[in-house]
Amino acid sequence: MSSQQSSNQKIRLGIPKGSLQDATITLFAAAGFKIYANGRSYFPSVDDPELECMLIRAQEMARYVEQGVLDAGLTGLDWVVESGRKVESVCDLIYAKQSRGTVKWVLAVPEDSTVLRAEDLAGKIIATELVEVTKNYFASRNVPVQVDFSWGATEVKPPMLADAIVEVTETGSSLRANRLRIVETVLESNTQIIANLKAYANDWKRQKIDNIALMLQGAIAAQGRVGMMLNVRQKDLQAVLSVLPALNSPTVSALSNSEWVAVNTIIEETVVRDVIPRLKAAGGTGIVEYPLNKVVM
Repeated sequence: MSSQQSSNQKIRLGIPKGSLQDATITLFAAAGFKIYANGRSYFPSVDDPELECMLIRAQEMARYVEQGVLDAGLTGLDWVVESGRKVESVCDLIYAKQSRGTVKWVLAVPEDSTVLRAEDLAGKIIATELVEVTKNYFASRNVPVQVDFSWGATEVKPPMLADAIVEVTETGSSLRANRLRIVETVLESNTQIIANLKAYANDWKRQKIDNIALMLQGAIAAQGRVGMMLNVRQKDLQAVLSVLPALNSPTVSALSNSEWVAVNTIIEETVVRDVIPRLKAAGGTGIVEYPLNKVVM
């Protein structure tokens, strides 16, 4: 495809509106894409002329991607499964609104409930936003229940409006605050990039979507990590290497003075305060810690 042809193409990209919006825009910024959203417009601007962004609720993203309204979008695995829509799963993006991890949809009951497992809820009412997944969860266990859609504030419904709930949680704090106890995990979920099947079959669009995925994954991989470089005498090299909890094997490079080498590596930021004094004691000098924007494996 010529550069002129590709310059006329765009990717229509769905950004999740709501709880993940700010975290997603921040992640895109770390990946090199500046998205500017104001409070009124559903069409944020972006500094990439090959992208058109639209804010869409995560619950609806798979529908619009399947229909081709969007070429690709970011949404949770939970909402893809719930929708039953046929889309291409491009990659996982392990980030959430509060933490660097997955979220869980859990079956929860009041703290003083006698329920210990899903089977104990036969004939009971379950409130949730994740209706189809919840129905399938109980059906797979041959447990007859009534699953009611919850429009929100699901945690406050037991025991008066429901016997149990299936609700999403990252930390469990909201459930505990409402005196609820987790019985089982129904589904683990994380954000994904999904693509329209026809769009992903187009060579240019597939490459563009894959490039975006690569940069986002690189930005996520850099979170909580730093680079570190130092010099060390050859005779002290093994002592220094034994200190480093490297992401991969550290890079060791020769210096103009053959008695010395340079060491470059990536480590978790949380261990830096312990590692640097040990590196110094092992013979490292000129120790430099530097921030990372992206780590592409």
